[in-house]
Amino acid sequence: MNTNAPGSDDLISRTVRLEVPGMDCPSCAEKIVNSVSKLDGIVTVEPQVMTGTVHVEYLPETVGVDAVIERVQTAGYDVESRDDMETERFDVPTMDCASCAGKIENALDSTAGIQDRETLPTTGTVIVTYDPEQTSRANLVAAIESAGYEIEETGPDAAEDALVEESRARDVWLSPRALKTWVGGSLLLVGLAVQFLLSGLDVTLVSVLGRGFGTTEGLYFAGAVISGEQILRNGYYSARTRSLDIDLLMSLGIIGALTASVVFGEALYLEAGMLAVLFSIAELMEEYAMDRARSSLRELVDLSPTTATVRRDGEEITVPVEELRVGDSVIARPGDRIPADGTVVDGESAVNQAPITGESVPVDKTDGDEVYAGTINEEGYLEIEVTAAAEDSTLARIVKLVEDAQRDKTEHERFVDRFAGQYTPVIVTLAVLITVVPPLIIDGAISLNLAGQSVVFTGEWATWFKRGLALLVLSCPCALVISTPVSVVSGITSAAKNGVLIKGGTHLESVGMVGAVAFDKTGTLTHGELTVTDVVPAEGETRKSVLAVASSLEARSEHPIGEAIVGTAEAEGIDSGTVSGFESLTGKGVRADVEGEAYFVGKPALFEELGVSFDGHIASDGGVAVEPSDSSGGSTVSGETVESLQSEGKTVVLVGTEERLVGAVAVADEIRPEAKRMIERLHDLGVERVVMLTGDNEVTARAVGEAAGVDEVRAELLPEDKAEVVTTLDKEYGGVLMVGDGVNDAPALATATVGVAMGAAGTDTAVESADVALMADDLSKLPYLYALSGTANGVIRQNIWASIGVKALLAVGVPFGLVNVAVAIIVGDMGMSLGVTTNALRLAGIKPDRFE
Repeated sequence: MNTNAPGSDDLISRTVRLEVPGMDCPSCAEKIVNSVSKLDGIVTVEPQVMTGTVHVEYLPETVGVDAVIERVQTAGYDVESRDDMETERFDVPTMDCASCAGKIENALDSTAGIQDRETLPTTGTVIVTYDPEQTSRANLVAAIESAGYEIEETGPDAAEDALVEESRARDVWLSPRALKTWVGGSLLLVGLAVQFLLSGLDVTLVSVLGRGFGTTEGLYFAGAVISGEQILRNGYYSARTRSLDIDLLMSLGIIGALTASVVFGEALYLEAGMLAVLFSIAELMEEYAMDRARSSLRELVDLSPTTATVRRDGEEITVPVEELRVGDSVIARPGDRIPADGTVVDGESAVNQAPITGESVPVDKTDGDEVYAGTINEEGYLEIEVTAAAEDSTLARIVKLVEDAQRDKTEHERFVDRFAGQYTPVIVTLAVLITVVPPLIIDGAISLNLAGQSVVFTGEWATWFKRGLALLVLSCPCALVISTPVSVVSGITSAAKNGVLIKGGTHLESVGMVGAVAFDKTGTLTHGELTVTDVVPAEGETRKSVLAVASSLEARSEHPIGEAIVGTAEAEGIDSGTVSGFESLTGKGVRADVEGEAYFVGKPALFEELGVSFDGHIASDGGVAVEPSDSSGGSTVSGETVESLQSEGKTVVLVGTEERLVGAVAVADEIRPEAKRMIERLHDLGVERVVMLTGDNEVTARAVGEAAGVDEVRAELLPEDKAEVVTTLDKEYGGVLMVGDGVNDAPALATATVGVAMGAAGTDTAVESADVALMADDLSKLPYLYALSGTANGVIRQNIWASIGVKALLAVGVPFGLVNVAVAIIVGDMGMSLGVTTNALRLAGIKPDRFE
């Protein structure tokens, strides 16, 4: 602590947490404390060696974080990160293209204290991380507004804001910009009528620079100015933020056409008006198309109720869901949307969980069952104890992850960004050359024969100016830039509404390109709920004695097999013995002393290591012993007994001491009924290899694999072995999808091209750790996921190459006079923006039931 901190009692201090991984001993920590404490304004320095972090409390009026970091570095240690930054998310609905995003980025970049900024046009969101010591939220708002965009505030009136946002698609065509566009367009039509049909009304109104300015020129000029007002305003902001975008280019085109008309007498008023009207319509169309793409995400957000009926102090009151507290008792009546994640404490009902899990059939809920915010209570009364705040609910996490998914740029997006960055300057340069060069070098007329058609080139400046304008329009890469993100957002939100959470565009693309799919067995291809199917007592033992010993040892184990044995013993009223010296034999079984004698329960391999012979007498009820039996004596059984049970897909554990076997217990896990059909559908869709990975023995694993229809079974694998198999499959088939429960298969899931977690609804770990999460335990969603990914990849490629191809074709036609401003805007800008968006929205039409 620096005791020289002046006025520390009177000033407000702040604390910064620094990550200093090189600080790994008390001596290191002492050096950092001594170095930082030399600064004025330091209140406390608290190093935490175990976590490699340093918490520094300081007076911002006296010292800054940069100075603190410098002192840590002076002590010889690097600082990896700091957490004193603040992050703000802004809703900017009119930011709907890369050009808009660029202007906002430029405006923010000129603001001090900005550490990071992200612009997401597909959702109209701007995310800014900044240093609150150097700037404020108000400054960020001012910067965004200086680029010409309004921020839509959210807060207490969020419900009203949602209604406003919901109506945006309807209001696009009645917005102030749209109304100005319709007025300007009407003036152009009247001008055309006067020029060609009512020429008697075309009179000179005024003389400008010695040239007549008549009725038609006045109508065209007014149409250009009124329709182009928003374009010119945006162009001003583009120039102000040094953004070479379509707004600036179109503004220069309109101003250039009007200037040429007034100063040089080139009569380009109509071209200026057409450019303003048609480009404004194109912008409105792009806004409408983007709004349609965003609507899929809004539908997901709208699943969350805004109010809840809660019982407090014996009274029922209605409160905003944001005010719900963990432990509150909320009421859901028939038809109500459940307001929060919770547990049913009273009542019975069927709940439609489709918004979360995608399940088409309502699920019966009663006392103790879990329910999720956003699901619908179908028919009964439910009283629910809230287990998570609104912002922590399963639905809230889904919405946030879907919103953030677009932040992970795909390979296609990176390609488009690189291409667009070079495309616009090249086309703008060509537009300038086409405008300036031909009038300078062509004297008279040049006639060329192209494909049997005679094309005449003249040196008229007005002609080449119009062609330059057409190329300026084509320099806008908006349709190309939005082609991938709108497809990603459409695919991800569609999947989320069908119970499949995809956590990024990269994963959406990758799923459809894998050649192999690997499944964990327990809990994935099977239900994961083991039950005891056979109890085989050795000679002199009984079913009861076998289960008594087995359950005594397994009561200390958390393995699913142990839980099944303990559950069976409890159901049959079998008491466990006194256990001491419990020891878990990793991957083999368990050992403990029961009533003073050492017993083992584990795999047959464990007893082979102990040297216990499998040969011996077992009870005559050595088959399936469902009912309790105390009979003993009978037939002789060898290792074939174990193999026979394993061949039926059962897992066998032996019970005994170091000298003898007490008996054997067989457990089984039922294969999911949809597993076999799901694997068949994956093959039909193009998956080359389906592999089952399990730690179970070879015989049991093969029985399950054969029943499920997999191509290959890899058995007796430890977690690290599964990861190695996944790596091998990845190299062999060019990508592998791993499906598991998200916890014990973590190494394999992390190693795979894409990791898919089963049954993630309400499970924080699975939702956060997996690349893709199936919200319900429904394997039939996997073919849907694979098909959705494949279709999304196709749509993205179609959008990219159609955008590039159409623009290139139109650009080639411009110098020959085959493409004018109207065609460039209607086809190249408006048409392609609407086309790529409509094509992307096809992904919402892909439904899981088509692949069951």
